[in-house]
Amino acid sequence: MKLYHHPLSGHAHRARLFLSLLGVPHEAVEVDLKAGAHKRPEFLALNPFGQVPVLDDDGTVVSDSNAILVYVARKLGRTDWLPEDAAGEAAVQRWLSVAAGELAYGPAAARLVTVFGAKFNPEEVIGRAHTLLGRLEAHLTGRDWLVGERPTIADVALYSYLARAPEGNVDLSGYPTVNAYLRRIEALPGFVPFVQTPAGLTAAA
Repeated sequence: MKLYHHPLSGHAHRARLFLSLLGVPHEAVEVDLKAGAHKRPEFLALNPFGQVPVLDDDGTVVSDSNAILVYVARKLGRTDWLPEDAAGEAAVQRWLSVAAGELAYGPAAARLVTVFGAKFNPEEVIGRAHTLLGRLEAHLTGRDWLVGERPTIADVALYSYLARAPEGNVDLSGYPTVNAYLRRIEALPGFVPFVQTPAGLTAAA
């Protein structure tokens, strides 16, 4: 497998993290976002949306980080990470939708403002982030994982942007249950950290 990524992309880290947790051998190919490599014809041939990550599995090309999580789990038969029963799969899908919705337009968007110079309203996206964090704090009270008794791709999908939310001026100090949850993910065998953005570094989106 070949994974096209950028080290500052939370979406790309999501895919890298899952491959590492499963111990899947792969080649990591860094896409130079600042130089606009994601908008060049050769990359657009892989993903017309011009976004990382992209997984190339011997000619099967999968773009979108959540789709990559589903693909890898299904291809490897990892029903421990993506349940096959209707209720379990639906519960995981619910959180994948949160990752693509409330997370993307809350903590992730707040970080895009500071790291990539995105033109979001900081007050609005930080407010959305705290709304999501409050809901997660309530949901995780009395449980270790988002779905069931063990980690799933739902947890992988939310981790990266939650962990780096402070880079977008989203304060996590008021959410002890969420912080404990993040530490549980970081303790998993095969965990790889999402690099902290160096101070003063801004990449082009």
